[in-house]
Amino acid sequence: MTTLRTEGLTRRFQGLVAVKDLSFHLDAGEILGIIGPNGAGKTTFINLVSGITMPSSGRVEYKGRDITYMPAHERARIGIARTYQLIHPLENLTVIENVMIGSVFSRGKSLKEARRSAEAICAELELDRLDRDTAKLSMLEIKKMEIARALANEPEALFLDEVMAGLNSDETKQVIGTVQRIAAERNLAVGVVEHVMGVIRELTQRVIVLEAGELIAEGPYEKVSKDPRVIEAYLGGAA
Repeated sequence: MTTLRTEGLTRRFQGLVAVKDLSFHLDAGEILGIIGPNGAGKTTFINLVSGITMPSSGRVEYKGRDITYMPAHERARIGIARTYQLIHPLENLTVIENVMIGSVFSRGKSLKEARRSAEAICAELELDRLDRDTAKLSMLEIKKMEIARALANEPEALFLDEVMAGLNSDETKQVIGTVQRIAAERNLAVGVVEHVMGVIRELTQRVIVLEAGELIAEGPYEKVSKDPRVIEAYLGGAA
């Protein structure tokens, strides 16, 4: 079942076309890789589907509903969540309070309900000592907290923007396993922006490749990694 779809999605910033005529779909239970060189339009694309940025033209559908010009806070309420490339924990709040934000503001839960939900999500992600200040967290714990906060929105579509960045190989494997597990258990549609091709190869079922805002290839990693245009644009000789 298709959870999210775009048709001809385009975003212009004055003379720059950041995303151009992009049509794609993301299905329930699927983990989709979104790759491309720096400046390819990956984060702009996530901003468009999550409502941070409005398109210049084109269409965004969520579970068959046109949400093209729906604001971000309303998209969060209906089930679209995302993490950010630049991490900004709320430093005056504890770990559990950071995670509760999603439940309180997106789902309108009481503080008691939000805490109970946040505790369950943190346990699922093996994130403990929840009364700590965020300044005392390791990079892995911060990444888990970001994912937990997104999951507190109770999403059906989740976009992870370079969530593996800054992790060592063992930590990366742990997060890969976590994402695979939550996608399967929750039947989540997950889109992953990532530069490390080993992560994309291991984590995703399907990949889309962007260059200068355009979709230039789509399919399983083994297929797109051999596409001459993808090799020239991004992968070089290391495909």
